[in-house]
Amino acid sequence: MNILDIAITLFIILESANVYILYFAPSSKYGNGVAVFNEWEKSKQDVNTHLFSRYMINWVAGTKLIFIVLLLVILLTGGETTKLYAVFAMILSIATYFWKLHPIIKELDDNDEITPKGYSKVLGYMIAGFLAMFSVALIVYMI
Repeated sequence: MNILDIAITLFIILESANVYILYFAPSSKYGNGVAVFNEWEKSKQDVNTHLFSRYMINWVAGTKLIFIVLLLVILLTGGETTKLYAVFAMILSIATYFWKLHPIIKELDDNDEITPKGYSKVLGYMIAGFLAMFSVALIVYMI
C-alpha cells in the first residue's frame, strides 16, 4: 500500500462516517450533521421546508457516496496513474469548498446562525486538512 492508497483509504473512512450521519442521524452536531445550523430546528415547524431540507441533506449524502464508491473502485482496481489523477482530482474538487461554501457558512456563523459559534472555522480547518493530506500524499508520491 503506497501513500496514495493510504490517503484515499483515510478519505473513504472519514467520509463514510459523514454519509452515515447524514442518512441516519442528520440532527447530529457531529461530522456533517446539520444540527449546527439553527435553521434545522426551525425547518421542522414547516412541513415543506423540512422536506426540502431533508431532500438536500440526502442529496449531499448521495453525492458523497458517489465519490466514496468511485474512490473505492479506483483503490481496488486502478493502476498507479489512475490513483495519481484521482488524488489530483480530489484536491481540485475539495478546494471548491473555499470558493462557494465557506463564504456562506462563515456569513451564517457571523450572523449567529451556527451553533457552536466558530464552527465555520473548524469546518474550514477540516477541509483544509483533507487538502493538505492529499497534497502531501501527492508530493511524497512524486518524490
